[in-house]
Amino acid sequence: MISQGRTRDTGSYHLPTSIADKYEEAIGKESVFRGLVSVFSSYDRDSNIVAVDSDDIGQFVPESGGIDIVDLADDFTKIAVGKHKLAALFRISSEFVSDAAFDFESYLVKRLSQVFARTEDNAFITGTGDGEPIGILHATQGAETGASTAEITYDDVISLYFSVDAKYRKNAVWLMNDATAMALRKLKDDAGNYLWNNADGTILGKPVVISEYMPDVGTGAKPIAFGDFSYYWIVKRSPVTVKTLTELFAARNQIGYLAFEFIDGKLIRRDAVKVLSVTATA
Repeated sequence: MISQGRTRDTGSYHLPTSIADKYEEAIGKESVFRGLVSVFSSYDRDSNIVAVDSDDIGQFVPESGGIDIVDLADDFTKIAVGKHKLAALFRISSEFVSDAAFDFESYLVKRLSQVFARTEDNAFITGTGDGEPIGILHATQGAETGASTAEITYDDVISLYFSVDAKYRKNAVWLMNDATAMALRKLKDDAGNYLWNNADGTILGKPVVISEYMPDVGTGAKPIAFGDFSYYWIVKRSPVTVKTLTELFAARNQIGYLAFEFIDGKLIRRDAVKVLSVTATA
């Protein structure tokens, strides 16, 4: 089943189209981050992606008036794309694989999508850029700091909200982990009104997305991110490939499957997403 389309980089094989399509659908559901961002494919060995890096301006002109022509060369910025290798290994009993009643295809898709989704989400949030994508919490290439505080208050969350430009707030969401979400659920204003809208699960009218890879509240941490995450670009550098290991685990009557993907990710507009930074208590 996995025997066509051998890749030179890893000696593994491309998934059949039917399985590859199911995998892409499955990882889109498993991954928290993929549901927020923009995903592209760029299978060139060395590549740049072209990102819009300008604010377009319209203007009214008289019926017979002229239109100012501006130099459009600066409207686009080339961003280098890396090719970071992500690998996953799992084993399964040979008896299951040879059992005609066992739906191996669905099993493979589920296992791959789960392990790659978790690993990707972690990297897209906390990644250093060294052998992995650059995460949104990266100090110099991730999201900008929108607000700082020693202890998160109602006003701090409002400050973070308005630190994001209105053009990005239109499609903005909050990103945090469970512990931070629980703390924010308890925040009230001076009149006793909760910050968190329990009726629709929003904060200031914007949805809250939970990820276990966002840090807890603590000195030096960035526990809350807010903004338009579509400006984080995931670039798939190759389709997922799989190598079957029939001998390595034969003594255990198991077959191993070693899967690879090459991927990169980075925030192309740092001001599109802002974070709340926790400082040391005075």
